[in-house]
Amino acid sequence: MAVRGWLVLAWVICVSSGCGALFRPRTLYENAWLELRRGDLQLALRDADRGLVHYSDPSAEWHWRFKILKAEILVWQHRNEESLALNAQELPSSLIHSDLAVWRRLSQTAASTYIQKLTDAEHFLDEADALARAYHSELRGQVALRRGTVFFWKGSAAEAQAAYRQAMEFARQEKDPFLEAAALGSLGVAAAKQEHYDEALDWNRKALQLSQSIGARSSVARIHGNMGWSLRELGDFENALSDYQRAEEASAQNGQVGDQIYWLTGISSVNYLQHEYRAAENVLTQALDLARRQDDKTIPVEYLNDLAEIALETDQTEAAERYYAEATRIEPAGLEPSEVQESLLVRGRIAGAKRELTQAGECFQKLISDPKADTAQRWEAEARLARVYADEGKYEKAESEFRHSLATIEGVRSSVQAEDLRLSFLSSAIAFYDDYIAFLISRHRPEDALQVAELSRARTLAEGLGAAPKTLSFPLLNFQPLKIARRMKSALLFYWLGQKQSYLWVITPEKVMCLILAGATEIDPLVKSYREAVLGGRDVVAAGNSEGEKLYTLLIGAAKKVIPPDARVIVLPDGSLYGLNFETLLVPDPKRHFWIEDVTLTTASSLTLLASVTQPAPNDRNLLLVGNAVSASNDFPALPQAASEMERVEHYFGESRREVLAGAQATPAAFLKRQPERFAYLHFVTHGSASRAHPLDSAVILSPDGDSFKLYARDIVKHPLRAYLVTVSACNGSGTRAYSGEGLVGLSWAFLRAGAHNVIAALWEVNDASTPQLMDKLYRELSQGRDPATALRAAKLSLLHSDSVFSKPYYWAPFQLYAGS
Repeated sequence: MAVRGWLVLAWVICVSSGCGALFRPRTLYENAWLELRRGDLQLALRDADRGLVHYSDPSAEWHWRFKILKAEILVWQHRNEESLALNAQELPSSLIHSDLAVWRRLSQTAASTYIQKLTDAEHFLDEADALARAYHSELRGQVALRRGTVFFWKGSAAEAQAAYRQAMEFARQEKDPFLEAAALGSLGVAAAKQEHYDEALDWNRKALQLSQSIGARSSVARIHGNMGWSLRELGDFENALSDYQRAEEASAQNGQVGDQIYWLTGISSVNYLQHEYRAAENVLTQALDLARRQDDKTIPVEYLNDLAEIALETDQTEAAERYYAEATRIEPAGLEPSEVQESLLVRGRIAGAKRELTQAGECFQKLISDPKADTAQRWEAEARLARVYADEGKYEKAESEFRHSLATIEGVRSSVQAEDLRLSFLSSAIAFYDDYIAFLISRHRPEDALQVAELSRARTLAEGLGAAPKTLSFPLLNFQPLKIARRMKSALLFYWLGQKQSYLWVITPEKVMCLILAGATEIDPLVKSYREAVLGGRDVVAAGNSEGEKLYTLLIGAAKKVIPPDARVIVLPDGSLYGLNFETLLVPDPKRHFWIEDVTLTTASSLTLLASVTQPAPNDRNLLLVGNAVSASNDFPALPQAASEMERVEHYFGESRREVLAGAQATPAAFLKRQPERFAYLHFVTHGSASRAHPLDSAVILSPDGDSFKLYARDIVKHPLRAYLVTVSACNGSGTRAYSGEGLVGLSWAFLRAGAHNVIAALWEVNDASTPQLMDKLYRELSQGRDPATALRAAKLSLLHSDSVFSKPYYWAPFQLYAGS
């Protein structure tokens, strides 16, 4: 689904040389410019009109000043034809070398650019450049900024970037913060257009900080919108949506309707990518109504294309055709290249839905060969062409195109340098992995399909641990799932959730079996409902919870014949399943019970990581115990049972085999100074915080040391560990946000990324009364030589079989064991 995720406007600065001696018009004029720079377009337009009323005589310089100012305001409002009409009359001879002559040409440049009259725009810009060089060097930065905009709209992002850098240099020479903010934001847009999304975010953050400091509200709105674009392309839908919404709300408040409809496109695109089609359609309908009032005829085309794509996703081919036909009727000759390419995608998809395969293939091939196509459009076209070939029975060609699609995706992902940005990247491309997997399953190649699924799994985690190179290709080297199952003496359950159809690979020491499951549209609501029942403290066994039984039937039922009683099982979840503790699933017969009573469970992220597991129990059993922290704020009060839990845990280690950081000593700095890499066991007894928006900002809450009291996940990953077991006895230690392929990212992920072999962490809030009992049993079992999975299961069963409220899964089920490298 296309979205005009970028927006380049020539942000401006008033230069008032030549203004007359009268105080009132100068004040009105300068106030109007300031209002424009800050984004108060309605106020700026009101003051410009007031000036024109007072100075209606075309021979007066103030008449021309207010007139050219108004033309500039109209550009900012996307009223480009009106702006050009206002600027049509030539300046009087007395002003042909004034700053007004430069501004007139700059406004004409911008307006012509936005209506795709690029030849006119270049002509106007050259004249502005010549005037600025000869008479007004202080405006050369503005010329450079608009030159970048022209290059950008011509599709020359690299040349645009060079011009924006020049504008930034001029701005700093002139000590012009408004121009500098504009140049920084534009550099972010140019970087995003070149698919350098982490670089784009860096530029945008600098622009945002500066824009906020000078009160440039319109700039702030655009920067948030452009950050939303980069984050969306990186698959970080949650933060992208937040930025798009902030941009849309701010633009609406500023009276910038043209900007507002761009950001509505962004909001709709994120909804679409999250399969929230009704929400996407509602936003588009609202935006289309606004767009029809503007003079930019490309916007309704874009929205109609997007509505057609939503209709295709919801199997409404006739509606898609109607939207596409309407877009075709109003499509202007100067349509922006990205919209031409999007129209090709829509046309090809409609043809494919109607089984007009030749036409569909031609559309996709044309887009693939277009050098101006965005990479995301290219990988989508490659995947859709592969589907066409498969429908035509051209299976070798189909596979070749699927591989091209994955290689294109992989090329962009490998260019993202920041680890936290790579985490989310596959979210926007995971659907095309799903297409390839479905194709391979249909060709009776389940193990090859498993390889493709594995390509997407825990990539950032595996790369950071050295278990996988940064760039992978199909087929994977040394891919031996049976060998992993034999070495782990376990059955592996590898899940893949597709929207309409899901898959489960059951890997035992003897064979690999692929099962087809219900789609995420059926599974996700069940997971949500059952999780709410468990977190509500209900006795789901006594109540005979139907969701718990149905999930067992859907997720385990067909595989249970190859999972013997008391088997060891390693679950590799996907999607919503990361938030589900499989131990709590209800086995209906012979008597309703939890699945934990039948098996010993571990959770893992990928087969690649499991293949690298070397987990012998350590000979040197030493412990670093941290907790019972001093309360740093009212949000994190003292835990009444923390001291009791710490006493129970340290009891299992001799005095010389343990170090304890408790109370005021339990600070983040003290933990790091203790060289945690020396310890086989790390145990935290404290609060935890999980950041959904920025998971690497999740933290272990320790005692204050100055202003610092949080041990952040992003800091944990920077300090290599060799721990056999890390236990995070804190709320939401597993994290609250699952990324496509990567899984839940939070404290458990961070400790695994740092090198821990096993991590025990919580999926939800833990109980301060039951947890010390569970941990006491866990370490008693560990001290007797049990492995972490067996020990944790025994501890949970001790609560489950107790004659107390702790038998409910809310108390024993939050903790899960995650296998590392």
